[in-house]
Amino acid sequence: MAKEYSRTQRVADQIQKELAQLIQLEMKDPRLGMVTVSAVEVSRDLAFADVFVSFLGVDDREGVSNQKSADESLEVMQSAAGFLRSQLARSIKLRTIPQLRFRYDNSLRRGAYMSELIAKARSGDSDHQGESEE
Repeated sequence: MAKEYSRTQRVADQIQKELAQLIQLEMKDPRLGMVTVSAVEVSRDLAFADVFVSFLGVDDREGVSNQKSADESLEVMQSAAGFLRSQLARSIKLRTIPQLRFRYDNSLRRGAYMSELIAKARSGDSDHQGESEE
């Protein structure tokens, strides 16, 4: 039997799909680069949509400049929120389109960090196993 989704989840999925296309095709800001819409969470009353985005190139770098670049890209996205919302209104048939709030999704960077930690732990385990067998 198919899993049933709530209306807010269906709206969130549609917004994610439409926003991904709009950002790719309509956004012309050179400060932005490649943007990935990783998730959208819509409030129960459909008034707000938290849009989680990651930026290609920003996620690859480390340190303070990385956070500064992410913050700058988020500001660009937030300034374009009105434009994106108006474009969403043309493609999604809802009485009111949720206000867009952009959030930086650091799950890619965090996942790479966790993989690195696991790899270090596994290599440490293999070093210790060789010593115990001798």
